Amino acid sequence: MTDTKLNIDRAALEQLLNKRFFYAPSYGIYENVAGLFDLGPTGNALQQNLISLWRQHFVIEEDMLEVDCSIMTPAQVLKTSGHVDKFADWMCKDTKTGDILRADHLVEGVLEARLEGDALARKMAGMAISEDGAKKDDDKDKKNKKKKAGPVVAAKLDDSVVAEYKNILAQIDNYDGAGLAGLILEHAICNPESGNEVTSPVEFNLMFESSIGPTGQLKGYLRPETAQGQFVNFGRLLEFNNQKMPFASAMVGRSFRNEISPRSGLLRVREFTMAEIEHYVDPLKKQHPRFDEVAAISLPLLPGSVQLQGKTQPVVMTIGEAVEKKIVDNQTLGYFLGRIYLYLMAVGIKPELLRFRQHLQNEMAHYACDCWDAEIKTSYGWIECVGCADRSAYDLTVHSNFTGEKLCVRETLPEPLVYEKLVCEPNSRVFGPKLKKAAKPVQSHLLSLSESELVAVKEALEKNGKTTVKLSGSTADGEYEITGDMVSIEKKTITEHVREYTPNVIEPSFGMGRILYSLIEHSFSVRADDEQRAVLSFRAVVAPFKCLVLPLSSHPSFAKPLLDVARQLRSKGVPARVDDAASASIGRRYARNDELGTPFAITVDFQTADDRSVTLRERDTTKQIRGPIDEIVTIVKDLVSDSITWDSVLAKHSLVNTSSSD
Repeated sequence: MTDTKLNIDRAALEQLLNKRFFYAPSYGIYENVAGLFDLGPTGNALQQNLISLWRQHFVIEEDMLEVDCSIMTPAQVLKTSGHVDKFADWMCKDTKTGDILRADHLVEGVLEARLEGDALARKMAGMAISEDGAKKDDDKDKKNKKKKAGPVVAAKLDDSVVAEYKNILAQIDNYDGAGLAGLILEHAICNPESGNEVTSPVEFNLMFESSIGPTGQLKGYLRPETAQGQFVNFGRLLEFNNQKMPFASAMVGRSFRNEISPRSGLLRVREFTMAEIEHYVDPLKKQHPRFDEVAAISLPLLPGSVQLQGKTQPVVMTIGEAVEKKIVDNQTLGYFLGRIYLYLMAVGIKPELLRFRQHLQNEMAHYACDCWDAEIKTSYGWIECVGCADRSAYDLTVHSNFTGEKLCVRETLPEPLVYEKLVCEPNSRVFGPKLKKAAKPVQSHLLSLSESELVAVKEALEKNGKTTVKLSGSTADGEYEITGDMVSIEKKTITEHVREYTPNVIEPSFGMGRILYSLIEHSFSVRADDEQRAVLSFRAVVAPFKCLVLPLSSHPSFAKPLLDVARQLRSKGVPARVDDAASASIGRRYARNDELGTPFAITVDFQTADDRSVTLRERDTTKQIRGPIDEIVTIVKDLVSDSITWDSVLAKHSLVNTSSSD
């Protein structure tokens, strides 16, 4: 296994997830379509617990405004936001079979397979394998190979080729279509499944297109993110927040992306749950009042400058140091990186399997000026699970420009601000009659120009007596001629009593399905004394079921106390699952609930009928204590809420002999 992948028995894990119905392909009894999955009772409960903790950690603790916006989005909204033109991946096609492949994943898979083959050849020859070489040739790794990488063939590469491959992989996300085409050609990359050549990469828009209404004339899309619904409601949100800045909106909901080649289970799918935050901040005041709370947290950071050197080893530093050195651009961005880290730790992601990678320039979204991904290490490699982008004022600006609706903040200044500014003023007697219906969009365009852009227009008018402006993303797209008699562009003294500005947006965006799957891998293990007994060691706060309640046997005297225990747990807000299938042994019932990740189990036995006492078992240690029903129920409630620990419980209670059942 390479150092980029988590070494687990994925085949055994997938068998467990299928057996316990964590999730399954949608419409599986038909010929199911790739990239669509249904969550079973266990998977759904796990996801809902992740979302519940996310709401507590962000929405409640940060006093955010949660909304729920429409999935179906009019085309013009996404045209204005840039998604229609720019929300795309690069794909190529097998020249003979017609199979469609995502170009960057193809290059990545083939080069990784070659590095693995090189490491295997060196191992067979008794040569040393570098720390970041390839994976061991054991049975578990054979089961875990990426399908698209093809078979690993033991073939030694020159050291210079190994170094070149590693350099390419370190910055694979920085290649555009031409760059990927060059790699495919230079390194003779073919479809690993067929051995056939592939076409040069072309762009493929990832949005699902639809139509709204019976005529089919109003075009729409299934939203690719929840963000746009929040942005267009900014004015209402600001008013609801009594005009106070900064503030944040938040939303949990389904999003859709027509992935070129869905793979890796829940990690790359076409429909998924997102949890997104839009934090609106003054562009001149990106400090955060709670920054000191996270400044001392150390994060494993992989800045763009390190990646461009062909390196993948994170640099560990505090958030305070990263912001001070401008590795992370500002305090607000740094604050949310810290909060993301704390959330992932709270749900149970292992800190040594987490890093924060900065986007390279070519992979940066069209709306972002800086972006960091929280990447989690899995058996599939490093997977981006949370993005934290500084979207600047892009979205609010483009929506405001197109609609004419002001999506801005007005702030009364303590003292008037006096300054000189180049101002463009249309001559209404000439401007309107010449441009007719385009007059208003052209005027809005001219008024939105920066100082330097106005200088260029002024110079063109003075030199040529005319200039041309080009509108895009408006109701009157096209080129329009502006003559010197249509506008006046002069320096004027401006006195402002009210400052008007468009907020910048810091956006943490969570892929809940990816976090869910990564957590499952991090929680998976087998008993040291029995490799056939798998365990999912979820933290109690996210475990799908908090407590198992079961009878020792089917004896009639167990029925009433069994229901009593379950009822008491549920009344205290503790989800309890009753397993009264007495045909199975007590050990087997413990084992199958260990596979569900249930942290605690209460057993009703013959002694219960005498003194109303029960046993309490903890999943990871398999140790048990005994006590009255009321006391044990209270202990479970406190354990689930993190008020006490299992160690503190053991310090106060004697252990029960459990050799026969565990």
